[in-house]
Amino acid sequence: MLVDGYGRVVDYLRISVTERCNFRCRYCMPKTPFEWIPKENLLSFEELFLFVKVCIDSGVKKIRLTGGEPLLRKDLDQFIKMINDYKPDIDLALTTNGFMLRHYAKNLKDAGLKRINMSLDSLKPKVAEQIAQKSVLHEVLAGFETALDVGLKVKLNTVALKGVNDDEIINLLEFAKFRNCQIRFIEYMENHHAIDELKGLKSDEILSIIASKYEFKKDEKLPNAPASLYTLSDGYTFGIIDPHKHDFCESCNRIRLTAEGFLIPCLYFEDAMSIKDAVRKGDIVGASEILRKVLANKPEKNKWKIGEKNETSSRAFYQTGG
Repeated sequence: MLVDGYGRVVDYLRISVTERCNFRCRYCMPKTPFEWIPKENLLSFEELFLFVKVCIDSGVKKIRLTGGEPLLRKDLDQFIKMINDYKPDIDLALTTNGFMLRHYAKNLKDAGLKRINMSLDSLKPKVAEQIAQKSVLHEVLAGFETALDVGLKVKLNTVALKGVNDDEIINLLEFAKFRNCQIRFIEYMENHHAIDELKGLKSDEILSIIASKYEFKKDEKLPNAPASLYTLSDGYTFGIIDPHKHDFCESCNRIRLTAEGFLIPCLYFEDAMSIKDAVRKGDIVGASEILRKVLANKPEKNKWKIGEKNETSSRAFYQTGG
């Protein structure tokens, strides 16, 4: 069992398999050049898998593959198959922008992927292009439909932005509801890499918009769940992810691994340690010791302070997978 310094059981590993992305979303990496970390700097899937086995054997029950855009990493389905073959009942999920998904959904499902979280920030082509700085909506929706067709469970994620997509909150909710997929509205998370003028909707503002048309009740929050869930009168459930509140942290069960081998104890925490040298030497004991040290340094709370000036992270979300 993996336990951090505050007694929280850590059983969820998020792996960013690449920093590369084919979008330049205004809230994430709008000005990042299209240049890549040299391949030799990245851990191979075989090296990543050595560490994954350590984590699974220590009690990790859920693994999510992220990026950047993870579908840009060649042979991702083979890595998924390695994990699934080792632990078929593990909760194995993927976060994607969906742009390439229609080409890979079946292979991912056949390899053992169970679930997908997919970004959908707008149903308007021009707004989607404004956010991603690329014409994306047609391919994203095609990827969404293909994922459903091959039997993958899909959740939709929407970053709610003032003056950008705030007039689409109800339309997006109804789009997901019609397709029996849960949608989660995410509060915009401030970071140094985003466009300065962006302003996000807070959870009460999102709920107020939805309440203008629908009645709903708040559900009891599930342990370790990042989203607060709400149920409409007809039984449909949607979520809101509000990372600014410290109750987001109280039951945090996550640790993150980057493509270069850095173990990160918290999304908004600058300290990290590298397992690269250890796994490349096949030193599983050494990698395990680094994991224990990182868990001991996992902070109790994030650095946001409600009502005061919020701190922002200098580490880009495309490095950690959000």
